[in-house]
Amino acid sequence: MASIRYVVTDIDRSVEFYRDRLEFSVDMHNPSKFAALIRDDLTLYLSAPGAGSGGTAGSNPEPGGWNRFMIIMKDIDGLIGRLNAGGAKFRGEISEAGAGRARLLEDPWVT
Repeated sequence: MASIRYVVTDIDRSVEFYRDRLEFSVDMHNPSKFAALIRDDLTLYLSAPGAGSGGTAGSNPEPGGWNRFMIIMKDIDGLIGRLNAGGAKFRGEISEAGAGRARLLEDPWVT
């Protein structure tokens, strides 16, 4: 199972596009703010700029940037502790938005 998160300017139109044209099914839909769509083993999370964890990350997410993938796990706190101990850098604090608890980890190899 894999998941991807995209920041889009129009959640509702994006839901229609992915549902009607690319055969995703709608799992969750909070109009104008957030949606979770599923197709096979892929979950696509759509967020409006400033909604959810992206709004707590210290700058303004925009479509075309801020795209990320999510790893779903049972022990996020343990993972964060291990990553912190290893010197990892995060954006913002843990958020508890539409997709559940999340923390944004910076990839040290992306500039």
